[in-house]
Amino acid sequence: MSTAEPVNTSYANAPTRTVTTQGTTFAYRELGPEGGPPVVFFVHLAATLDNWDPRIVDAIAANRHVIAFDQRGVGGSSGAVPSTLEEAADDAHAFITALGFDTIDVFSFSMGGMIAQDLVVKHPGLVRRLVLTGTGPRGGKGIDKVARTTYGDILRATVTRSDPKEFLFFNRDEAGKRAGKAFIERLQERTTDRDDAISTKAFNAQLKAIRRYGRSRPSDLSVVTQPTLIANGDNDRMVPSVLSEDLHRRIAGSELIIYPNSGHGGIFQYGEEFAPVAADFLAP
Repeated sequence: MSTAEPVNTSYANAPTRTVTTQGTTFAYRELGPEGGPPVVFFVHLAATLDNWDPRIVDAIAANRHVIAFDQRGVGGSSGAVPSTLEEAADDAHAFITALGFDTIDVFSFSMGGMIAQDLVVKHPGLVRRLVLTGTGPRGGKGIDKVARTTYGDILRATVTRSDPKEFLFFNRDEAGKRAGKAFIERLQERTTDRDDAISTKAFNAQLKAIRRYGRSRPSDLSVVTQPTLIANGDNDRMVPSVLSEDLHRRIAGSELIIYPNSGHGGIFQYGEEFAPVAADFLAP
C-alpha cells in the first residue's frame, strides 16, 4: 500500500511557503503534481496570493505543478515594490531561480502579463509556454491611463460599498454584475492563512511602474517564439482590448480569444469556458 500523501489540487488549501534570495523573502503557494516545468502565475495590480480565481488555478493544477507568488513588497513578500516592471521581472527571475527551476510555463493576468513579457524578452530560454490575459505590450496606447481608471472605480466602489474589482474587471450590465459578485465570492473560499492586503504605498508604486511601462519604448516581441495564448474581454477599460489584438499581431503564431460582453476580467466571467482551454494549452 502506498504511503504517499495525496496531491493537493485545491488552491484554497495550498499552504503558504517562503524562499529567500538576494535579500528578499518571497511568499508563494504551490499545488498540483510535481514533475516537469511548473506553471508560474503572475498576478495583477494590487493583488496578493488571495486574488487568483481558484476555478482557473485548480483546473490547471489538476495536471500541472502550479506556483503562485507575491510580488516583492506585497502580501507576504518582504522588501519594497520596485519602481519599474523590468525590476519586477528581475525579481520574478530571482524567485524562480531560487526554487531551482530553469524552465517554466507562465500564466499571467494584467500587470502580471506586462512583467511576464519583460521576463521573456530578457530570458527567452526560461519560458516554454506563455499565457497573457487582460494585458498589453510595453508602450501600448492607453496603458498609462490605468491609474485614472483605477482611482475612479475605487471611488465608485466605495460609494456602493462594493469591491473595486466588480467595477474594474466587469461590465456594469446585469451579466457583468452577476459575474463580478460570483468572482468576489470565489476569492473568499480560502478562510485561513490569508495574505495582508496591499498597502497604499505599495499600490501607488505599482501604478507608477505601470505608467512608466505604458510610456516606454515598445519591446521587440519578435523574440517571443514560445507558443502563446492571449485572452481578454471585448470591453477592457483598464488595458484596452485592442492591445490584446496588438499582442496577437506582434507575437508570431499566437492564439487569441476575445470573450463577448465582458471586460478586463473576461477570463473570470467566462471561466467555465476559459479554464479548460488554458489547461489544455498548458498540458504537459
